[in-house]
Amino acid sequence: MISLRFQPCTTGVLSASVSRAGFIKRCGSTKPGRTVRRFGTMAMAASPLEICVKASITTPNKLGDCPFCQRVLLTMEEKHVPYDMKMVDLSNKPEWFLKISPEGKVPVVKFDEKWVPDSDVITQALEDKYPEPPLATPPEKASVGSKIFSTFIGFLKSKDSGDGTEQVFLDELSAFNDYLKENGPFINGEKISAADLSLAPKLYHMKIALGHYKNWSVPDSLSFVKSYMENVFSRESFVNTQAQTEDVIAGWRPKVMG
Repeated sequence: MISLRFQPCTTGVLSASVSRAGFIKRCGSTKPGRTVRRFGTMAMAASPLEICVKASITTPNKLGDCPFCQRVLLTMEEKHVPYDMKMVDLSNKPEWFLKISPEGKVPVVKFDEKWVPDSDVITQALEDKYPEPPLATPPEKASVGSKIFSTFIGFLKSKDSGDGTEQVFLDELSAFNDYLKENGPFINGEKISAADLSLAPKLYHMKIALGHYKNWSVPDSLSFVKSYMENVFSRESFVNTQAQTEDVIAGWRPKVMG
């Protein structure tokens, strides 16, 4: 079995590498015990990929609330690719991180001694380098649900209940609901694909942020969207890589209050 082995913390970063040792050792934990995180059998032997991700702003040594980082981690988890995860404090970026990511953005992944930014580029590289199981979404389906995130942000930031942003957002959710009704349970049918791994973290943010700041939830009439979210959010890969609720709330606060 595969597991994550967490190495001692250094300033601004928590390093966690996947190994076969069968345990996770958490920095800063009051209990130095070991916890097994099981992926199942790896499709192929591989050295851990180094990945820099956002650290939590509410809890030390926890993964932060970046949906683009989660997208990459989900891809690695679904493909059973071992990884060495470094959690970076983006409010106090260490010098070593700025050397590999001059713009100070995450995620960045090291492929063949070269640090690669951008979740689109990274996930395509993962598909090319680790083709099994295949996660590529057919081009004609790749943009399904792609406008939900931007319309969610518009609705979340809106301070005028009559400005139409909620309806624009609902229209996108309704279109996605209709698509799933005819083509689901996932965007590419019976099996999860890259499009789902891109959309799911954004829907997770949507659910938490709108629930907290607007007391809003997906209407029962959009039953296929609700089932889709429950299905994806319950996957082991998602549970292993999701941000804490308090981090998502804190992460959106500047946009809501600004």
